[in-house]
Amino acid sequence: MSGNTFGALFRLTTYGESHGPGLGGVVDGCPPGIPLAEADIQQELDRRKPGGSSASTSRKEPDTVRLLSGVFEGRTTGTPIAFHIENQDHRSTDYAAIKDLYRPGHADLTFDAKFGVRDYRGGGRSSGRETVSRVAGGAIAQALLARRGITVLAYTLELGGIPAAAADPEGAQDRPFFSPDPDAPAKWEKRIREVKSAGDSLGGIVQVEARGVPAGLGEPVFDKLDARLAYALMGVGAVKAVEIGAGLAAARATGSTNNDPITPGGFASNNAGGILGGISCGAPIIARAAVKPIPSIAIEQQTVTTNGQPATIVTPGRHDVSVIPRIVPVLKAMVALTLADFLLLQKRI
Repeated sequence: MSGNTFGALFRLTTYGESHGPGLGGVVDGCPPGIPLAEADIQQELDRRKPGGSSASTSRKEPDTVRLLSGVFEGRTTGTPIAFHIENQDHRSTDYAAIKDLYRPGHADLTFDAKFGVRDYRGGGRSSGRETVSRVAGGAIAQALLARRGITVLAYTLELGGIPAAAADPEGAQDRPFFSPDPDAPAKWEKRIREVKSAGDSLGGIVQVEARGVPAGLGEPVFDKLDARLAYALMGVGAVKAVEIGAGLAAARATGSTNNDPITPGGFASNNAGGILGGISCGAPIIARAAVKPIPSIAIEQQTVTTNGQPATIVTPGRHDVSVIPRIVPVLKAMVALTLADFLLLQKRI
C-alpha cells in the first residue's frame, strides 16, 4: 500500500515534492466523452495557487497545468488522464540550515521513522504543495459530476476564531478567503496582520457543500458515504477534524430536534448532511473540516536534532499565515473525487 492513490474506480495517483522539478498525477477510470480542457483545470488551480491573499506565502508559482494524455479534441478518451505542473520558484537553500532539526508540527520526525530518509526541502512529499495535484484531479472529477448536474461549493466558515456571520455560498466563490459573509474578510485581514507581525499562524473551519447528489450513493456498512468523505478530508495534511451535517451539535441535541422531517417535497431540514445510514438521501451533502494553524512560524520553538539532542528552531522560508484560503479548493477537490468514485461504483454514469 503506497498511499499515493485515491479512489476505487475513479482513481487519482499523484507524484512530486515541494522542491522537486514538478508535481502531477494520473486519473484513471474517467469515462470517455466528458468535455475537458486545460482551462477547466487551470481555473481550479488558480484558486489554490500561492500569492492570492495576505495569508499566503510569497512564493510565486504560476501552477500552469499541462495535459499529457487522455484528452482528445476537448473530450476525455476513457484512457488515463495524465497532467504535470512545474515548480518554478523553489528555494531549497532556505532549508539547508535546519536539515538536521525536526520542525514542530511537521512530518519530519515521522517521515524519518517510516522511511529512514527524508527530503528536507520544504517537507518534500509532506508539504502542502502536494495538494496542487489533488486540485487538478478534483477539477477532472468536477467535469464528470457536472454531467450529472452535481455542483460542489466550498467556503470559509471561520478564520482565526472569527466566524462568518452571513451565509452566501455562491457569493463566497468570488470573495476574498472564499467568505460567505461580505463583512468577514476585513475582520480576517486585520487578524492576519496582527498574527503575522507576531510571527505566528492561524487555523480555521471550511465547509463543503455538494448539490444535486442523487439518493442511493454509498454502502450500508464499511463504505458509508460519510465515512469515505471523512477519510478524504482527513487525508489533507492540515485537517484535524471533520463533521457531517450537524456534526458535534447532534451529540447535544434530542432526537426530536436532530431528526430531519420528511415531507412530500423532500426533507424539512438537513441535520444529516445529506446522508442517512451511510447512503446519500438526495439532500445537499454538507461536510466541515477544521484545519490547524500553519506549523512553520517565526517564533523560536523547542525541538531536537535528528540525533536526539535538544535544540531550538525558528523555521526559515516563505510560508502561509493560514492554510485558508488556499486549502478551500483542496477540500472541494477531495469531495468531488469521492463523489465521482461513488457515482461510478453505483453505475450512475
